[in-house]
Amino acid sequence: MSNLLYLIAVILIIGWALGFFVYSVGSLIHILLVIAVIAIIFRIIQGKKI
Repeated sequence: MSNLLYLIAVILIIGWALGFFVYSVGSLIHILLVIAVIAIIFRIIQGKKI
């Protein structure tokens, strides 16, 4: 389950980067970035390496 959470976070970060540099979608891309960062922080708090 934790690997799935990390995979989702990585996909969201890649989606944010693509959206930020290629497309102009608006605040949706930044919301994806925030969700990805929260997922990574949650994983770090659980004490597991990224």
